[in-house]
Amino acid sequence: MPRDERHTQTIPYGTLGIIPTVSCTELGSKVDDYLVKWRAQREQENLSNGYKRDTYIMDASTPRFGSGEGKGVIKESVRGTDLYIMVDVCNYSIEYSLCGMKNHMSPDDHFADLKRVIQAAGGKARRITVIMPFLYESRQHRRTQRESLDCAFALQELSQMGVDNIITFDAHDPRVQNAIPLKGFESISATYQFIKYLLLGVDDLQIDAEHMMVISPDEGGMGRAVYFANVLGLDMGMFYKRRDYTKIVNGRNPIVAHEFLGSDVEGKDVIIIDDMISSGESMIDVARELKERKARRVFCATTFGLFTSGFDRFDEAYEKGLIDKVLTTNLVYQPAELLEKPWYINVDMSKYIALIIDTLNHDSSISNLLSPVERIQTRVKEYNQKHYGHE
Repeated sequence: MPRDERHTQTIPYGTLGIIPTVSCTELGSKVDDYLVKWRAQREQENLSNGYKRDTYIMDASTPRFGSGEGKGVIKESVRGTDLYIMVDVCNYSIEYSLCGMKNHMSPDDHFADLKRVIQAAGGKARRITVIMPFLYESRQHRRTQRESLDCAFALQELSQMGVDNIITFDAHDPRVQNAIPLKGFESISATYQFIKYLLLGVDDLQIDAEHMMVISPDEGGMGRAVYFANVLGLDMGMFYKRRDYTKIVNGRNPIVAHEFLGSDVEGKDVIIIDDMISSGESMIDVARELKERKARRVFCATTFGLFTSGFDRFDEAYEKGLIDKVLTTNLVYQPAELLEKPWYINVDMSKYIALIIDTLNHDSSISNLLSPVERIQTRVKEYNQKHYGHE
């Protein structure tokens, strides 16, 4: 059962319905399992007939024609439903037939399927919430030259289609919510889950300022690292990227060096915290710099593990001792190969998402869920008691 059941004293906003798009099938199934289990145990008098069910996943699909064109189909009524649509725009494993050829779905394809499901609902749902862990086009959040503003435009498009709330995780820049000021937008952090799974996966951590430090790999992640360090009572440091602005390689200025700002890391375990691993080049460069400064162990924790250049780079870094563990969430697609890596720790977010959906369906505040300081401190205290016999 969830820790906080106070919200269940309220009447649900509407009949709960979940539609995980084809990109989010596995995560959606895990979320549904938690909701079914929790609600089966409740005995409040104000619960409606449709409150306890064997599944909250609605029968929906996004089939495609042979030309590659698609449509959205919902095969049951959504009238009066509090509808939660889940989509993973980074799931490149999904294929469809395009004139007889296999084509991998891109973020654009997944976003188009999301809009098709919303259209299929036809405005009959009582409320629509989109759960999009990796915010579509979130890296194109501001204009630096004559270029498109894709993320802001996508948010406005969803808003105009009738979406009431958008829930995402570690948005590249949460200020993009200014594009839809009258709609709900939550950019949620996975800080507690990172700490939970790191403590479960490593037995001999000493969580104090003398033995551990939090590192931001760039200036953009400072806020994230400051929060992480403060709740654990650790010092933090950061790297900034010195770039060559006279050249452009693959659409960006190449990095010349990573410069470090912070106290001495010698002999300390360090946690590099960031929003995503793309190719992994920057993360491994930072790990190498920390090892050169005689850091003891390096743990990398990022919300999204995209690994766009494969895993060879991390395999090599692990063999050389540059990194000890990499933690990423199941909010985006994880190949089976990744789950088998000795350096990888999978951070399962399904219970957290289920708790958020459960709370919102009861029209209750999720403020307590977004501030996990107490849960973090409890988890660290339990870890210290188990491994060292003290708090």
